[in-house]
Amino acid sequence: MSNNQNNHLSGVFIGLVTNNKDPDGLGRVKVKFPWLSDTEESYWARVVTLMAGNNQGIYFLPEVNDEVLVAFEQGNMAFPFILGALWNGKDKPPGKNDDGKNNQRIIKSRSGHQIILDDTDGEEQILIQDKTGKNQIVINSQDNKMDIKVEKDFTIEAKGKIILKSSDDLAIECNNLSIKTKQNYQLEAGANCTIDAKAKYQLDAQSGLGIKCSAGVKINDDSLEVM
Repeated sequence: MSNNQNNHLSGVFIGLVTNNKDPDGLGRVKVKFPWLSDTEESYWARVVTLMAGNNQGIYFLPEVNDEVLVAFEQGNMAFPFILGALWNGKDKPPGKNDDGKNNQRIIKSRSGHQIILDDTDGEEQILIQDKTGKNQIVINSQDNKMDIKVEKDFTIEAKGKIILKSSDDLAIECNNLSIKTKQNYQLEAGANCTIDAKAKYQLDAQSGLGIKCSAGVKINDDSLEVM
């Protein structure tokens, strides 16, 4: 680091973010330099990111009080740039790498939402989880499966078609099941179709009701009431 007679600085410097509410919405922040002053702020500093363009890019602003690494355009303190953020003795990373294998890549927000890319040998997976840990999506690469867990309601909404396809079985388990269509409802089974009601089963049609069977109809309960 050097400071010449024109107040130009070369090298990089440690700063603490003091403001990230850019009035022009340009994704800039202000910082202070503890080695220079405890109160004086910098000019608005542009933040270096992996991708930036017109209404596109990777948008991760540092938080107020985050430690950052700062450089100046041609050494001019009026044009600061944030090169990146730094962990320190106070602000710890979201992962520890205790085993030294460096298996996890983590993105974690202030409230605790996180995305984990786990490269653990034989247990590779992608985890997307909210701050509660009760709502998550897990993509299991080892077993080629995906699990979605939610603590309460789960809604799928589409203005077009929703198609569920499986080359294996499909099972639905719940307390109550309601199916309502505005027009036709068709149920087709390639082999057997069984409807088993432990209590009452009611079939109600506003117009006609047709039952067709090539081998006849069998009613087994010793009683049939037709009204």
